Amino acid sequence: MSGTPEGPAHPDPPGTPPARPALTERELHDYRAAFRVSRLAMALVDRDGLVVAANDSLGALLGTDGAALREQAAADLVDLAADGRTWHAYREVLRGRRSRFRCTRRLKHPDGRKLWAEVTVAPVPDTGRVLLSVADISERRELQARLRHLQMHDPVTRLPNRALFFERLSAALECAAAESSEAATGAAGPTEPAGSPEPYRSPGAHRSYRSHGHGRTGRIGLCYLDLDGFKAVNDTLGHRVGDRLLAAVAGRLTECADSAGYTRSGGHLVARLGGDEFAVLVEDSTGTEQLADLARSVLASLERPFDLGGQRLSVSASIGVVERTAFGTTATGLMQAADTTLYWAKADGKARWTLFDPERNAHRMTRQALSSTLRPAVERGEFALEYQPLVDLAGGAVRGVEALVRWNHPQFGVLPPNRFVAIAEEDGSIVDLGRWVLRTACEQARRWQKDHPRERPLFVSVNVAVRQVWDSDLVADVAGILAETGLAPHLLQLELTESAVMGSAGRPLQALQALSDMGVRIAIDDFGTGYSNLAYLSRLPVSVLKLDGSFVRGFQDEEHPNPADELIVEALVQLAHRLGLTVTAECVETSGQAARLRRIGCDTGQGWLYSRAVAPERIAAMIEGTTPLRV
Repeated sequence: MSGTPEGPAHPDPPGTPPARPALTERELHDYRAAFRVSRLAMALVDRDGLVVAANDSLGALLGTDGAALREQAAADLVDLAADGRTWHAYREVLRGRRSRFRCTRRLKHPDGRKLWAEVTVAPVPDTGRVLLSVADISERRELQARLRHLQMHDPVTRLPNRALFFERLSAALECAAAESSEAATGAAGPTEPAGSPEPYRSPGAHRSYRSHGHGRTGRIGLCYLDLDGFKAVNDTLGHRVGDRLLAAVAGRLTECADSAGYTRSGGHLVARLGGDEFAVLVEDSTGTEQLADLARSVLASLERPFDLGGQRLSVSASIGVVERTAFGTTATGLMQAADTTLYWAKADGKARWTLFDPERNAHRMTRQALSSTLRPAVERGEFALEYQPLVDLAGGAVRGVEALVRWNHPQFGVLPPNRFVAIAEEDGSIVDLGRWVLRTACEQARRWQKDHPRERPLFVSVNVAVRQVWDSDLVADVAGILAETGLAPHLLQLELTESAVMGSAGRPLQALQALSDMGVRIAIDDFGTGYSNLAYLSRLPVSVLKLDGSFVRGFQDEEHPNPADELIVEALVQLAHRLGLTVTAECVETSGQAARLRRIGCDTGQGWLYSRAVAPERIAAMIEGTTPLRV
């Protein structure tokens, strides 16, 4: 017995929405009426991109009658072919490959006015056509533009602010990167699949959307300036006068950029970055000379006094100038270079412009790297001491050594003291480093003494920074280290520079006096290069004067000696001896120098004639006599 299945022979798969019932004639009439009278501008477009029907609102928006738009290319009416991405998306909707597409276009009304329109394209179900709707958003765009202008401009100077400056800078760099990439790869716009139907478009409708301007250089320049002493204007005359001065400065900066021709193709931007900082961005710059000319003109302009409602003010500026290839440059990198260069201009004396110097910046970066790793380097044991002999000029025997610290840096190799001691003084790590040097030097001096008990023990001379006296209990450190190592106090000599010792008062003077009372010898290093206040010598607990090497270098020309040099050194030696001080001459390099110093009466000498700074083992050989010295 056979039967007939209930329901359709080919049931719809689960989840399929029920088919929409066909529209009645009445409903179609209502839809057409709504289309015609709608205040929203609309058009029905076929798959070839031609207008099938348009309502009167669209005609009014475009300055014509809706019926007159039939058979016209919809893309031409609302400028959809102006750029490749929009054109491609529009065609995808026409082919049914995309469900919806929306864009914003700026249209020109036949009466000449411009209007902003939001264009939406969406398929009409079951018709093979699309509905194009156009909404006039001009008022909204104008409001957005006004709000953006307020957001992106400084209210005091009316110049672009920091946000707009970085937006413009980033856009310029991105454009340079894109053009460089296209030049290298020959990149083209989006391609169409083979065999795709080509919708109608009028000749020339599809225009290139890449702007390749004439005269592009692929470079970028920046003048970053800061007003010198502007805070004093605010503090003395008030912020109202300060704001008026900022506005006047902004006007002159704009005039400089305009008069110098930097407005070509809109390729410049004068901005206030905050406070009294301004920037002039030059796109497609032609080289450093162009930026230098701009900086010079800005300085000359600001030199003219400002007349602010009866207040006559003069102001100067410091300018950091950077000019380089735009490709590969980042906004952060450019601003860091400009900020560094501005700092150099300030440090070099203000009221000037300074050009970015890669070598100087590399030195700064190295200094910064050293600063960040200096304190941990003490803990990691990266420092070592070498010792340079201090030789008795009369007999030629080694009487002592000066401890000189070296940094075995894992990246930069062996660094002498002049590469890092100043940094250590600035960040305070000189206290820990100095304590390590002092302990290591005392331990080594005591070891030499134990290893050579029959020889006269050597004293060790250690350099001390003023900050060690202020930031640490130097007296307690020295006493503790001498007690730990067993080194006699008279075998330790502490060297301070003349500028540090001569100005000593209060705590530093008390510390020096306590150390001297302990038996430690105090030496003035580089004597003759600082204040040379001889009155201090009678009041300070000083035991030794170390003559700066500049005096000794005057003895190098043995055939034509300078009598004045010898007379000065002789007078200093005699004065020191009458005050009960001994004298050490630095930078002794020739036997002739040593002979003249010996004749004058100088006590000890130090320099390459005898030895460079060497490892402790070499000093031990000198004590034993296996390594002779030239005298």
